[in-house]
Amino acid sequence: QVQLVESGGGLVQPGGSLRLSCAASGRTLSSYAMGWYRQAPGKQREWVATITNNGSTYYAGSVKGRFTISRDNAKNTGYLQMNGLKPEDTAVYYCNSVTDWGRGTQVTVSL
Repeated sequence: QVQLVESGGGLVQPGGSLRLSCAASGRTLSSYAMGWYRQAPGKQREWVATITNNGSTYYAGSVKGRFTISRDNAKNTGYLQMNGLKPEDTAVYYCNSVTDWGRGTQVTVSL
């Protein structure tokens, strides 16, 4: 059984940084692409970033240059480093691997 557990969310001021983690069990993360998605209140879930099995990375235009997706194969954990956070980044952030999803971690950007 595959489990993905996100952590690292919280309340941060505009311009601040957070690093989200996605700890995986039951699957070797590096064998597949892994993605981060987010869902703001009243909005549909949207794609944020992807890291492929060979390490290529892709970003939504709204986060490119501010967010960095990465993976630690030894820890079987994925990360999303978020810098220059804006209020519009407020959302629940989810990690995804194949058809499996974590439960999400809340990120709130506010004064």
